[in-house]
Amino acid sequence: MRQYWWKILCIVLLLYTFIAGFLVKVPEIGNLYQTIRNLFFHVPMWFAQLVLITVSLVYSILYLRNPKPQYDLYALMYVQTGTVLGCLGLVTGMIWANYTWGTPWNNDPKQLGVAIALLIYLAYFVLRNSMTDLDKRGRVAGVYNIFAYFIYIPMILILPRLVESLHPGGKGVEGNPGLNGGDLDPTMRKVFWPAVIGWSLLGVWITTLYLRYKLLEEKKHAH
Repeated sequence: MRQYWWKILCIVLLLYTFIAGFLVKVPEIGNLYQTIRNLFFHVPMWFAQLVLITVSLVYSILYLRNPKPQYDLYALMYVQTGTVLGCLGLVTGMIWANYTWGTPWNNDPKQLGVAIALLIYLAYFVLRNSMTDLDKRGRVAGVYNIFAYFIYIPMILILPRLVESLHPGGKGVEGNPGLNGGDLDPTMRKVFWPAVIGWSLLGVWITTLYLRYKLLEEKKHAH
């Protein structure tokens, strides 16, 4: 039972997020209205993605220090799940933008930064598939993964805050109905932070399941 505690916690937190996220009383801010509830889903997906690609970064560094095949495999799996969550985060953001800003795509710096960052990670998979030598592929992919991570962070967390942006934190946001951490009332915090933990645990859970499947597949081919 001890080894499953975090999975049980994941289920409990996500159930709480979905139930409370749709039932809790939310504040009226600008023209967000009830779309503010997307904060419990859209933003935690990005938190979870950041957790997953950070874990992937660690495994890439470990592989470059000690080229064990499992380190390269772990790095790949965590990037894959992180990229899926990033795509979901982008889609939920576009739906939210359509209701609050009038169109799903506004060429907002944060939208553009996220799109470019995701393309950089998609290129990671193309790069891996272009090489057949396992050791060379692992080393090149490890270096590229580190490069992608340190491009990703400025693209979505730093640059959008230095220019005019519809997203919270950017310059020239007069009239922006966006929401930042300081705007969260105590009720929303009680749902938001459990949602962040729940989505992060879900991302790790999905990755571990996929890892087990890949390892079983490799053993099957070995026999």
